[in-house]
Order: sequence, then structure tokens, then C-alpha cells
Amino acid sequence: MLYIFLIVCLIGVLLYFARQFFAGGRCYSDAKLDGKTVIITGGNTGIGKETAKDLAGRGAKVIIACRNVEKGESVRQFIKNTTGSQNVEVQKLDLASLSSVRDFVKEFQAREQSLDILINNAGVMFCPQWETEDGFDLQFGTNHLGHFLLTNLLMDLLKRSSAARIINVSSIGHFFCKHLDLDDLNFKRRPYSATMVYFQSKLANIMFTKELARRLKGTTVTAYALHPGAVNTELMRHMSETWWFSEFLLKLVAPINYIAYKTPEEGAQTSIYCAVTPGIEKESGSYFSDCTKKKSSDLSYDDDLARKLWDVSCEMVGLE
Repeated sequence: MLYIFLIVCLIGVLLYFARQFFAGGRCYSDAKLDGKTVIITGGNTGIGKETAKDLAGRGAKVIIACRNVEKGESVRQFIKNTTGSQNVEVQKLDLASLSSVRDFVKEFQAREQSLDILINNAGVMFCPQWETEDGFDLQFGTNHLGHFLLTNLLMDLLKRSSAARIINVSSIGHFFCKHLDLDDLNFKRRPYSATMVYFQSKLANIMFTKELARRLKGTTVTAYALHPGAVNTELMRHMSETWWFSEFLLKLVAPINYIAYKTPEEGAQTSIYCAVTPGIEKESGSYFSDCTKKKSSDLSYDDDLARKLWDVSCEMVGLE
């Protein structure tokens, strides 16, 4: 019985330390954001919701930009009750619609004089070959093109801030994208791969960040990309429509996921770190994970490809 007790204790200790390891880094900055204005796309769920709660608690005016306004209002009330902040708003934004992005910006510009932090957090993952309102692949159109247009249309407001930051939520999955075909970003000429389109969109997030940083040199605006970690959120909700066995597989590995997956609050830490940590301005264009600067994939450092991706993206979304 003593041996069994010791083994159980050992397993418990190992599981505890494994859970702490997978929880990842934390943002320990106590920086306040009084008087700052923040936009968080997809702030009505997952790590976006937790990021919104944290920044609102620091005194920022937080705009939750999301498709589901009703759910956004529920989160707004949750943040109000949790933090005591009265300065949280919900504004409709569908990143799969370029007209929705333009409408969002017009409404925001009519009410605000500047923007201090833009967190491009929303995304879709591993869905079937669906299209956006404008005919783009849903994953690439939502994860990259929608945010690309949103950021550029908000740039004048960002430049009016004394020290604005743009944070693009990417993924470690970008390492799996070894080639970026600028002539077929929507995967219409190649066999469709839900995983590869997602990885491509996440690589685009990082290359967009690096090109943004290059173009913003000499201004007070900086840009950062990040991997939030493997997080237990609604992001994988479309997997069962892509692969019939995925729901069974997810249930099978659920006990492992409990240990290895971050909670949304843990997954939000690197977004918060990039938003509030003082002194990282010199790291503009960098990629972060677990609140630490990390090296992104080799392909992401191809500056010529990043410039070409920028030009192609401008053409796709109708920017001069």
C-alpha cells in the first residue's frame, strides 16, 4: 500500500509540473492603460475575451469587434461585472466581408480621434473549402486579408497616438508552410488542404507584421506577431465538418488536452505582454511566444516575398 501511495503521489507531482510547464509564460507587467483606446477583433470569445478583460481592468477603453454582437454584449457585461470597467463597447465586424471592415472603420473614425492598441486576434481554423463574401478562401480571407485591410484603414488613427501598437495573433503552425504561392493564395488551382491554408494564413500574419514594422520605421507605431500556444478555445469548432473523425479524436485525447492545452486566460498572456510591456518598441516586427521573443520560420524572413505579399494583398482588398 505504501508503494501504491508513493506512486500515486509521484504521478500527481509529475502531472502538476507538466501542467505548469504547458501553461507557458505570463505577463507580469502592471502597466496601466488609462486614457488608451484598444480594438480587439474576436474579443467575444476565447483568448480575445480574456485579453479584453485584462486590458479593461488596466483602465483602457476596449472595443470588442466581432460578428456576433449579442455574444459580444454578454461578454461586455461579464467584463463590467468582473473588472468594474464601464468603458467597454461592442461593434459589429465581420472579417470575412470587406464591406463590413470598411463600415466598422467608418463608424470607429466617426467616434474616436486616435487608436492606441489594435489586436488582430480573430480567426478561423481547419474549416472546409468555404469562401468569404468577396470570394476569398475563408481562412485566408478572415485570418489575413480582413486584418490587413482593417489595419491599413486604421493607420491614420494609429499614427495619431503617442505610441501605438499593432498585435497580430499568428500560430506556431506557420512553420509548416514551406512555400507561399502568391498566384494561388486561395488554393483554387491546387488540391485543397484545410491545414495548409490555415498554416499559410498564419505565415502571412507574420510576414505582414515584419513588412508593417519596416514601413512604420520613423513613426511611433510598432507591430508584433505572436503564437498564443495550444489553447482550449472554440477555434477548432469547424474541424468536425472537415474531418468526420475529428470529434471522436478530440474526445479521445481530452485527458491529455487538459494537461497540454492552455486555458484561454493562459493563452492570452502573450497578447497582453505585447500590448502593455514597456521597452519592447525596439523589437517591432518580432515574433513572440510565451511572453518571449522567438525566431519564426526561415521563410518568414524573406523580405522580398513579404513585400510582394503586401502588394498582392493590396490588390485583393482594393487598396491603392
